Amino acid sequence: MLGRTGMDSQARRVALGLGATRLALGAGLLFATRPALRGMGFGRTDASGEAVTRIGGGRDLALGALTLAAGDDREALRAALLISGACDIADTVAMGISARHPETREAGIGGVLAGGAAAAACFWARRRLSA
Repeated sequence: MLGRTGMDSQARRVALGLGATRLALGAGLLFATRPALRGMGFGRTDASGEAVTRIGGGRDLALGALTLAAGDDREALRAALLISGACDIADTVAMGISARHPETREAGIGGVLAGGAAAAACFWARRRLSA
């Protein structure tokens, strides 16, 4: 179904929703690192773990902003979804590795489910936005 922008309106809504979610997650990871980590199922971490988490938060802020800025530009939105989906796959692999360790198993399993779902949604929306 084509919306006012001449592109699949459902895919556009999903893409922009993913961008907004990524922006919110990035802000939480960057500016409220400890509560965000607890919410993801991680226990206490040291300064190194928090620093790496903030790097990921900055990445998610940038990707979310890129996706939202693409808005009505089909090709820019498809490119943002490709990049975001690739990052989600990498996150899924990293969280799968984390799930192998008892102290990060809960967070790892949650991360695999969330990252896998986000990647699938990115690639679904990207395919639907094909010309």
